[in-house]
Amino acid sequence: MNLDDPTVHESLDRDGMFAHLQALPGQLRDAWALSQQTAFPPDYGEVDAVVVAGMGGSAIGADLVRSLVVDRLGVPLVVWRNYGLPGFVGPRTLVVASSHSGTTEETLSALKEALTRGAKVLGISTGGDILDLVRMGGGCAIRYGYRSQPRAALGYPFGLLLGALVQIGLVADLSAAVAEAADLLDQLAGEYAPATGETHNPAKELARALHGRIVVAYGAGPFAEAARRWKGQVNENAKGWAFWEELPELNHNAVAGYAFPAEIGQHLAVVLLRASSEPARLQARQRATAALLAQWGVPLHLVDARGASTLAQLLSVVLLSDYTSAYLALLNQVDPTPIPAIDFLKAELARSRP
Repeated sequence: MNLDDPTVHESLDRDGMFAHLQALPGQLRDAWALSQQTAFPPDYGEVDAVVVAGMGGSAIGADLVRSLVVDRLGVPLVVWRNYGLPGFVGPRTLVVASSHSGTTEETLSALKEALTRGAKVLGISTGGDILDLVRMGGGCAIRYGYRSQPRAALGYPFGLLLGALVQIGLVADLSAAVAEAADLLDQLAGEYAPATGETHNPAKELARALHGRIVVAYGAGPFAEAARRWKGQVNENAKGWAFWEELPELNHNAVAGYAFPAEIGQHLAVVLLRASSEPARLQARQRATAALLAQWGVPLHLVDARGASTLAQLLSVVLLSDYTSAYLALLNQVDPTPIPAIDFLKAELARSRP
């Protein structure tokens, strides 16, 4: 398939996924401005923990935020992907209900439990029941307007949560890093765009190399959560099998499993996310892991983060995952936007609801 052929995009990208990918820097700028304009109750910063309840594309933004601020946030931040809430949640917990649609049943369950326990609540959504429940419960609601699949609106759950943590005083100001990241994403979106030919387009080249293989993404620190994003984007956009692993933990288990089945290396490809700013010992582990993969014949593709700040570096590898997985969808001859398997599950669950 010729990824440079406009007719390929016209015939397969019928719902405009590539336009949403190009919109990520604008989403980030808009979300940051919206968060800075929001008036939060003064006691929202007086908490012992933050729990973000969300699923899928609405939760990954919180994963990325947590990985970015974990070393500067004075309280734990937990990303909760389930019904209900952890047992420790109470009046001194900030519970953020993040749902693009505003109707995610697991997130609604968590929000109702948060209100019952007297937690401070913040809703982030395009609308729906979640924002109504938050307002009725006396909490703070941020509504954004963007029509897309949740995973294609990443800039909002990411930027709004990060901005909220800054506004309530739990994280120091990151305005400069956000501005740098948005400018870098503009540049990268041009490099990865369909109009840029494959020989000069890293996203197209990587998609070609990964095509027909099970993708396993590796990352450390904040890039571990970027690896999670890679996994989810290959699943949802390309409709392909994918997994993710975290360094250095994978050096204590995953590497022992490279041996069997012996033929698996013919079907796998590892994408290793890395940055020159990472600690020397971690870089040594990356090199040793690469050597082990080579021994077992597993192709390894290195993705180097771009940008000065960790925030920009993190989003640079995220954007590459978005474009690469969308090009993989075209190579698989599917529209990157629809998710029929998830739609099927939602319909089945709706039929079984009491």
